Amino acid sequence: MTDHATPNLPSRDFAATLAFYARLGFSESYRDPGWMILERGGLVLEFFPYPGLDPAQSAFSCCLRLDDVAAFHALILASGVPEARTGWPRTHAPRREPWGGLVGALIDPDGSLLRLVQEEA
Repeated sequence: MTDHATPNLPSRDFAATLAFYARLGFSESYRDPGWMILERGGLVLEFFPYPGLDPAQSAFSCCLRLDDVAAFHALILASGVPEARTGWPRTHAPRREPWGGLVGALIDPDGSLLRLVQEEA
């Protein structure tokens, strides 16, 4: 196995988290009462229970390094997640950053920020 890292994010309810991410093509590869792992191709997200989390107070985040941020953002929109500046879930359209990369965002139902990053082509 090559070296890799996986983000560990909070979930107020594993079933609701799975339902949200399944609309984005993720499937459950592991679950017990204290941990859930979702996978989509090479993307792996791990979740721990945090039933009392206030999404407005969440400071959890991670980066998803993607080959095609625009296509993933289109999938997010097609799943019904709105482009908005407040609330959750929501998404922010990708934009070109000064360093050359394309960066968008997904804020999930638990308030976790997933930065969608595509390196400069």
